[in-house]
Amino acid sequence: MTRHHRFIYEDLGRLEYKQALDIQLNAVTAKIKKPDQPDLIFMVEHPPVFTIGKNSTTNNLIVSKTFLASKGINVVQTKRGGDITYHGPGQAVMYPIIDLDKHKIGIKDFVNGLEEMMILTVQDFGIQALRNSKNHGIWVNSKKIGSIGLGVKKGVCFHGVALNIDMDLTPFSWINPCGLTDIKITSLQNELNPPAMTKNNLSPHKSSDESLAPKFTNVLWVQNQFIKHFCSIFNFSEIER
Repeated sequence: MTRHHRFIYEDLGRLEYKQALDIQLNAVTAKIKKPDQPDLIFMVEHPPVFTIGKNSTTNNLIVSKTFLASKGINVVQTKRGGDITYHGPGQAVMYPIIDLDKHKIGIKDFVNGLEEMMILTVQDFGIQALRNSKNHGIWVNSKKIGSIGLGVKKGVCFHGVALNIDMDLTPFSWINPCGLTDIKITSLQNELNPPAMTKNNLSPHKSSDESLAPKFTNVLWVQNQFIKHFCSIFNFSEIER
């Protein structure tokens, strides 16, 4: 029987980006010092923030910092790959602190698996998402719905993925998302055609499991689907919370 890798899952709730980053970096340091301790997966929602990859600049920020200050939105330089992106309430963010070297998972395979995790989660709602050669992440009808940006230190990965669930997408219009121009951003709510719905109505998608339909705005439920598909793809199992 194949042995499952094990991890501890922690929901950080809604937390400022810099605080979540500190938690990640402390976890990475601890993991490097004691490789035998379990891997970690953090789930979080962030208050509005723009983050910029380690090799990028503010060139793809197309509004002034004064304007952003008036909106109460910070810009944070990070240590992940990729360019500029936006995080905000209504977005499911997952940060896996995984010892890739120990588990013999290549970075390309890990990125591919995280994309597959998001594709399968979106598929749970009857939405077909695909990869796109333009940029890592997942896309629905040429609109980006999920992003990925990773960092790796001594074989231990951090940062992760963000899937747009039910959020205000306006701030994406203030940047060239992921350094790309003339692209559209979407969310699960947009793709499920909310104008056709009411509080007492199910999603127009007729899922084989009708209990899925009314939960599309529930970030916690989407996070649980992340865990389910992550375990299946990478042969992991969760340590009881």
